[in-house]
Amino acid sequence: MPGREVLPSTLKRSPKHAQETWIKAHDSAAETYGDGRRAHQTAYAALKHSYEKVGDHWEEKGHKGPSDKQASRGANRKATKTAGGVDASASKHHLYEVAQKLDIKGRSSMNKPELVKAIERANNRKTAQARGK
Repeated sequence: MPGREVLPSTLKRSPKHAQETWIKAHDSAAETYGDGRRAHQTAYAALKHSYEKVGDHWEEKGHKGPSDKQASRGANRKATKTAGGVDASASKHHLYEVAQKLDIKGRSSMNKPELVKAIERANNRKTAQARGK
């Protein structure tokens, strides 16, 4: 199924370039691996190289590169948990600014891993709200 038809709702609320990045990567992966989970994972991996999830949508990162340990490992390594679209490789200052944008309480006393987890939880809540759940 073409990526445009299965575009996730978080991407529908995101910039056009983010949508096109996901669709192009999805369609290419679907040709190689077939429709399904692997095509979606490949599309998200491509998206996370330039975008990060903030709330219920994706925003361009200030830099290009892997967003977490899983993304930096590549496809041939043992899978680990991703940061759910949070740019875990960003500076603590950047993560604090994202937490501030999401109005995360207690952010000033959080260390970097705590900020990543708090942002991931806030993103999940905002996405669920946007989907009406």
